[in-house]
Amino acid sequence: MYQFILTEVVERAGVITLNRPEKLNAWHSPMRAEIIQALKSYDAQAGVAAIIMTGAGDRAFCSGQDLEEAKTFDVARSREWMKEWHDYYETLRGLSKPLIMALNGVAAGSAFQVALLGDIRVAHPGVRMGQPEINSGIASVTGPWIMREMLGMSRTIELTLTGRLMPADECQHIGLVHHVVPAEQVMPKALEIARELADKPPVAMRLDKQRFREMTEAGFREAIEAGTRIQAESYASGEPARMMEAFFQKRAKKA
Repeated sequence: MYQFILTEVVERAGVITLNRPEKLNAWHSPMRAEIIQALKSYDAQAGVAAIIMTGAGDRAFCSGQDLEEAKTFDVARSREWMKEWHDYYETLRGLSKPLIMALNGVAAGSAFQVALLGDIRVAHPGVRMGQPEINSGIASVTGPWIMREMLGMSRTIELTLTGRLMPADECQHIGLVHHVVPAEQVMPKALEIARELADKPPVAMRLDKQRFREMTEAGFREAIEAGTRIQAESYASGEPARMMEAFFQKRAKKA
């Protein structure tokens, strides 16, 4: 049914596995469309009471936006791109069922943001998370919005401007990761949490998640509007294309 993700129901948990391990599970528009479809399907299924997202392989949950796609963007495409991100984040924020992120490696850029839009995050000591868009010449807008909600302005500025990736212990120390377990225990722990949350009263679960969305809705809307404006200016400058081309040239020399 899907080309870029795998899906299965384990007990009462709907599991979505990002399945481009050769690309560190980086996503492009078709992959995101599949994830949205799977999320909505699980949210509507009576036999599913919790959702888990994870990545194929052992190197990455997701390395974020596939730069092979983004390097060809122009101003018009950047506006369409922000609409796609709105639809993706809106779906994640609108789920009535709990969403557990089983992190197995790097969660960078937009994948870091998506991980933070989950309800509970499980990681292993090799996980690294952060917002490295600045290194590719891409301005960060939605990332700082969700980081500020969770971390405050000072840490948000530091992570956005340096583009560094945080190790799992730091992520746990500042409250972004809830459980750090051995790599082979990430999925079992996520399933354990899914079982626990699946047993909670469903109406209270839905209303709690609804309230969390309401509390952050104004900031989300502003971030999407700002992202549309800022990404258009960024791509009009040509800087993202130059930075990404330099990245691909450097990678080709190493190959």
